[in-house]
Amino acid sequence: MSPLSIGLLVGGVTVVLLFSGMPVAFGLGVAAVGFLYAFNGVDGIGFLAEKLFQGLDDFTLVSIPMFVLMGAAIASSRAGSDLYEALARWLHRVPGSLVVSNIGACALFAALTGSSPATCAAIGKMGIPEMKKRGYRDDLATGAIAAGGTLGILIPPSITMILYGIASETSIGRLFLAGVLPGLMLTGLFILWALVLSWARGDRLIDADVRYDWRQRLEMLPRVLPFLAVIAGVVYALYGGLATPSESAGVGAFLCLVLVVVIYRVIKPAEIWAIFREATRESVMILMIIATSILFGYMLSDLRVTQSLAEWIGGLDINRWTLLFYINVFLLVAGCFLPPAAVILMTTPILLPILLKAGFDPIWFGVVLTVNMELGLITPPVGLNLYVINGIAPSVALPTILKGALPFMGCMVLAIVLLCAFPGIATWLPDALMGKPS
Repeated sequence: MSPLSIGLLVGGVTVVLLFSGMPVAFGLGVAAVGFLYAFNGVDGIGFLAEKLFQGLDDFTLVSIPMFVLMGAAIASSRAGSDLYEALARWLHRVPGSLVVSNIGACALFAALTGSSPATCAAIGKMGIPEMKKRGYRDDLATGAIAAGGTLGILIPPSITMILYGIASETSIGRLFLAGVLPGLMLTGLFILWALVLSWARGDRLIDADVRYDWRQRLEMLPRVLPFLAVIAGVVYALYGGLATPSESAGVGAFLCLVLVVVIYRVIKPAEIWAIFREATRESVMILMIIATSILFGYMLSDLRVTQSLAEWIGGLDINRWTLLFYINVFLLVAGCFLPPAAVILMTTPILLPILLKAGFDPIWFGVVLTVNMELGLITPPVGLNLYVINGIAPSVALPTILKGALPFMGCMVLAIVLLCAFPGIATWLPDALMGKPS
């Protein structure tokens, strides 16, 4: 049986396992162990435990539970609502101000938590009812927050970027910096579309009678600015050479815990325990996926699937941009059915050698990949953010939410095109602050 035939069989079996409802980590693990045993016998799985622990033997991984804890602490408080309220008061004179405020709040809250579902839930619970009350149409109100929530996996600190950095063995610091300008660009595209649509529909008049004085604007800042200062501090510590990503994440998690205690009085033992319980649950899930994905990647390499696939694609007489187009289509389809973490950890070991041979920058591709994964979060049939929005706004039908999200998907596709046409959008900042890689 040829390696490419084995690869097709592996892909088919893995998809069936994942679609069966089995947890992603277990699905990858069962596929890896099953094929190693089928082709190599008992000897093929004799070092199973060693490979699993080897996948987790990386100090950088400490940053994942710390950033998860940081996000869980913030998500447990009213920080999202306060962030939304602060932006609404400062931007009330902008046409479609409430939609713009929601997108801006999503971007900032996503940067604080790194979680798309948490962002949709935190901002949507307050933003959607308020927009509907003011007269904004359901499709724009829900679609804006569904799309805005996806920014959490692009704007640093991003767990998705950490996973890609581990899988591709590239600098996480560079990846974080590479996501800054594309994250701002995508946020700007979302806001631009919201402004255009609000203006075309006449929604610019909805907030015309809303007024906030300076006292009302300033009174929200003491609750919001400390959290933004934490993000600025983490970024400064990371890029100023003061700390490693793991150390920066630990400091950020500690400071966020202190802030939710001091500002929001989250002091009951049950509330503190809930934060650590949620962070532990999500961290273990991510680390299990990482461990089994390393085993899955080893299986593909041991059976020469990745090498043969790279050689086959490398031998195709196609333009490298055509190759990138097909890769993006493949990733989009995969992202429609699987969570970003699973797609990144499964596909990066296969795709990276192909992309390097085609002359693409791995840091730049990490940003393109992440934007592609954002698309999957609002694309049926498993667009997680769509269902989160539907859960917090059950009166709005799922097709209406999807209709509202479609233009924002177009913004993401445009962002990928702009990144391809102008790679410096992603590479300029890391090169400027950290120097060009040798």
